[in-house]
Amino acid sequence: MSEQFLDRANVVAVFEEMRRWLVPDKRAPAATGAPPSSSSASAHRPGHWAGVDDDRLTYTTPMTPAELLRRVHGCAFDDFLLSPQFSVVARRDPARIDLTSRLTTKLVLKRPIVSANMDTVTRAPMAIVQAEEGGLGIIDRGFRPGEIEGQVREIQIVKRTQHGVVSDPYTIPPDAGLEQAIQLMQRSGVGTLVVVDAARRLLGLLTERDVRFVSGAARVADRMTPAQRLTVHEGTIGIDEAERVMVEHKVKKLPLVESGGRLLGLITARDISKHRRQPFATRDAQGRLRVGAAIGATGDYLERAAELIRAEVDVIVIDIAHGHSVVMASAIEQFRRRFGGFELIAGNVGTAEGARFLVERGVDGVKVGIGPGGGCTTRITTSFGVPQVQALVECRLAIGDRVPIIADGGISRDGALALALLFGGDTAMLGSAFAGTLETPGEIVHKPVVLPEGQRTVRVPFKVLRGMASIGAIKDRLDVEDAAEVDLDAIGAEGLETSVPARGSVRPVIQDMLKHLCSAISYGGAESLADLRRSFWSDPDRYLIRLSAAARRESYDRS
Repeated sequence: MSEQFLDRANVVAVFEEMRRWLVPDKRAPAATGAPPSSSSASAHRPGHWAGVDDDRLTYTTPMTPAELLRRVHGCAFDDFLLSPQFSVVARRDPARIDLTSRLTTKLVLKRPIVSANMDTVTRAPMAIVQAEEGGLGIIDRGFRPGEIEGQVREIQIVKRTQHGVVSDPYTIPPDAGLEQAIQLMQRSGVGTLVVVDAARRLLGLLTERDVRFVSGAARVADRMTPAQRLTVHEGTIGIDEAERVMVEHKVKKLPLVESGGRLLGLITARDISKHRRQPFATRDAQGRLRVGAAIGATGDYLERAAELIRAEVDVIVIDIAHGHSVVMASAIEQFRRRFGGFELIAGNVGTAEGARFLVERGVDGVKVGIGPGGGCTTRITTSFGVPQVQALVECRLAIGDRVPIIADGGISRDGALALALLFGGDTAMLGSAFAGTLETPGEIVHKPVVLPEGQRTVRVPFKVLRGMASIGAIKDRLDVEDAAEVDLDAIGAEGLETSVPARGSVRPVIQDMLKHLCSAISYGGAESLADLRRSFWSDPDRYLIRLSAAARRESYDRS
């Protein structure tokens, strides 16, 4: 694969710019059993041994861009292993190893994991856990019976889940019935309502405890704790000071008001506790969890984006199967014209030309992956696509570090996450890896499964997993967008719909991934994810081991 064939006049310049940007490693291994000492630690870091000459080992020189592209041409994650380096990490602990990565040009994640915008993977419960663990969830756009409000509601649930300050708490008038209050608590998932008058002046608080075992015929005013008996703070307040006030007065809720008593917000002990327990959570400036949402490139996409932005979504993803297209160009142009510089990710693409195409149109993040995901059949049904390692390297060389890349798909094992983040991804998007967990949407169904050797049949719980280009997902989206204008029979599905075993919470799944990523950083001789990336790109040949069929079986086949 030559540079001329790739038509990338800027590849060499970008590659050299990235290499100049690298921070030279000045650490010299000093531990017992370390490699032989040298006047320069870099003498131990250039690359693989190239051979023996007069009893002296020599090293390979760093690859050129064309050599790297040739090395990864036609390759997926399972085609490589990484050569272990001298470890400088004392503890492989995600709380100690910096995994910070850019999601967009402005948004930074402390954990480089994003859950996919699939309607069987990411709704509010998944997005909440992802953000609490330091990543992000992207809410899908396929809501049956087909209203924008469904997607907006999921965003609102995430944004209200935990806050530093609840600037817009759920309120209720004093003359409302308790039955109405109970329904609002159940519908919103909160345990406290702020009682206000028509001018939003604070009158009291109503909690679950106040309505328990009480007749629904009573009024809110009869059961609330009046404002005169509450600890109230006038004006704004920081989290640390709020905690001090709540401890001093032995209260769990601290309403905030203006000088005239008008409600400003609410701080709860529960939210402060979560802040303390989740230091890596992805939060906005107000302390709320961040969340993203997907839109299409046709139909109601601008109206949908407007409603999502009004609901204070943090990032929009224009997500279509082939992002290097005239349809995508028009969608980005219209989005920018209407919403200005709002954070925008677009995809998917799989080539250098596709990545540059999106960057030139002003996106803040590029989603890379044509057909690598377990729920996608694009390569099977069309024979078009790019192996994911090749796609990531091509796109990274094409756009450099100007815009972050989301590596979307192909991560079928935890170790592939490290490869995705080294070959070009700033973050990684996963779907199938989270399928079947408690936080995924959908009902659990029980199917008969025959045990080994046919001894007996048991009923096993399953959940549905489907790609967003599957026929089922397309049908649901058409209810939302262009059902009257589109002939469903004329659409070729490019996704699978299958059942996966139901399992527990996604939280330990994420935590295991992060632990394994930290182990990879240790094996790579780095102290952080950014450090490992710099070492890798300064000399890829030092790390890359292309596997034979036998080596691939030895490495990954554990059946």
